[in-house]
Amino acid sequence: MASKILKKMFFSSVVLVSAGFCLFIKWTTDGMCIFCEPKREVSFKRDNKTFLALPNIDCSRTPPFLVVLVTSSLAQSKARMAIRETWGKERVIANKHVVTYFLLGTALNHNNQVAVTAESQKYGDIIQKDFIDTYYNLTLKTMMGLEWIHKFCPQSSFVMKTDSDVFVNTYYLTELLLKKNRNTRFFTGFLKLKERPIRKIYSKWYVSKAEYPGNTYPPFCSGTGYVFSTDVASQVYNISENVPFVKLEDVFIGLCLAELNIKLEELHSKQTFFPEGLKFSPCRYKKIVTSHFVKPHELLLYWSAVERVMDEKCPGSR
Repeated sequence: MASKILKKMFFSSVVLVSAGFCLFIKWTTDGMCIFCEPKREVSFKRDNKTFLALPNIDCSRTPPFLVVLVTSSLAQSKARMAIRETWGKERVIANKHVVTYFLLGTALNHNNQVAVTAESQKYGDIIQKDFIDTYYNLTLKTMMGLEWIHKFCPQSSFVMKTDSDVFVNTYYLTELLLKKNRNTRFFTGFLKLKERPIRKIYSKWYVSKAEYPGNTYPPFCSGTGYVFSTDVASQVYNISENVPFVKLEDVFIGLCLAELNIKLEELHSKQTFFPEGLKFSPCRYKKIVTSHFVKPHELLLYWSAVERVMDEKCPGSR
């Protein structure tokens, strides 16, 4: 009898802990619990919150050719510093102005927020709003970046969205964009044309049937790095409230593009975006746009090596 009572108590405790954990996850991810099945379809809602931090630029006076928006987390200060010292440094490439800004949410820890505020004041390259900074809020973070472009920098020509563990060759990207010579309704990256939702509940990329009932996603580009003409930022921002919300930001952008009937395009005849990473060599990285899974100390070494061979001929090049 006693053992049965203990078993019941144990089972009840497990249920309570599981429920409490799920409620905690829901709270910390602004209502997006990866272990809780959504009860109904939810559409993306733009918020009217003011920006907590804005970059030091007046696009109406000095319109950039390319704005790179980097999704970063509060703890990734080393990665942000490495990017500032390498490919993210403000520069002029082929007479075109290129700038980089970091997208951040807010922290539950007050000290972390104080540190980010100080960082923003020092470098003037952070865009921030008041939502909890978690992986499952990447859609909110990306849409914040598009909102900033729409409201503050529509004078730019191109926008790139990437992550803080990505090597970006801004030299080669600028060269390819100038060759492409497309100014409107242009969207490129590593194309994913027939991806299926992952229904395994413990996967990082789990999407329930309630969240997305379809069996195949519309075409989208890997969130590790995609590039688009600036007019697309405003079009996606304006249509976003009519599109069902998906916590996977690259999929959500793909849904918006499908609604807008904007087709994905290759940037080059050869692969230039590498979402799974690429073994480093200076000559190889000289002719790519992105490589994923690059650590801050590697970024410093890679960038220095690539800049050394920038004006040199590599084996096999014409």
